[in-house]
Amino acid sequence: MDNIGLVGAASVLAAGLAIGIGGIGSGVGEGHAANAALKAIAQQPDEAGNITKTLFVCMAMIESTAIYAFVITMIILFANPFWDHVINLAGK
Repeated sequence: MDNIGLVGAASVLAAGLAIGIGGIGSGVGEGHAANAALKAIAQQPDEAGNITKTLFVCMAMIESTAIYAFVITMIILFANPFWDHVINLAGK
């Protein structure tokens, strides 16, 4: 396999791992947060409004991890700095 193919394969593998691990981690975190919030609401129904507001803020913060993983994936696939280096080496 030539260098261009190797960089392409490594980029796709790295992008898949980044979005996969980021998505799984974010999903598990959101599940745990929702579980804790529902248990808290079941124990103290009068505080449901405050718990829900806090839950939404926490969900947004947890989801930002998945968004960061998506951004890193797009950078790896479409703005990879190694592509320019490998193409320049292949042209020489």
